[in-house]
Amino acid sequence: MSGGTDEAALRGLLVELGASLFARGYSVGSAGNISVRLPDGYLMTPTNSSLGRLDAARISKLDAGWNHVGGDKPSKEVFMHRAVLTARPEAGAVVHLHSTHATAISCLASPGDEAPIPPLTPYFVMRVGRSLPVVRYYRPGDPAMEGEIHAAALGARAMLLANHGPVVSGRSLVDAVYAAEELEESARLALMLRGQAARGLTPAQVEDLLRSFG
Repeated sequence: MSGGTDEAALRGLLVELGASLFARGYSVGSAGNISVRLPDGYLMTPTNSSLGRLDAARISKLDAGWNHVGGDKPSKEVFMHRAVLTARPEAGAVVHLHSTHATAISCLASPGDEAPIPPLTPYFVMRVGRSLPVVRYYRPGDPAMEGEIHAAALGARAMLLANHGPVVSGRSLVDAVYAAEELEESARLALMLRGQAARGLTPAQVEDLLRSFG
């Protein structure tokens, strides 16, 4: 779930982490959205809101059936978060960003690719996992993508939406943010090393990390 943290504390943490992501350029304008699982429903960043200027009292609340019950109207991409959180019952939060380097990879990789970023560092494997599926392009806010996101999330903690950006889950809000940050830095590293004879982790090294930290 969310580390046993109460709703008021989670709202404050969401404001704090959203501002941190925004300040470092992981989102711009009103791009990106975040959701957190609660015992009785979900918190979600409101539609057309900036991660850098969230108001804890106005964060959207949805009940266990994903009905809007409090705060401002939720992100138009609520279905994206529903797809991941229903596919991954162990996940406590989902972070969707338009971070530059991960989005660049989403423009280069082919839909259906399961490994658009190679396992160059142990931290990528520890935070993101074995696979990073690329979901084919849909118009932002198109609920038709929910089925494909759900299917991808059944086997992966994170994914790239083609020509759009990353969607990352974690056991807690902090875990999801850390994973989204690691994904962005791994994408930047992959682009820096593109075309070079970079040494990635071996399959045995990946398996060892998954056994220890997966």
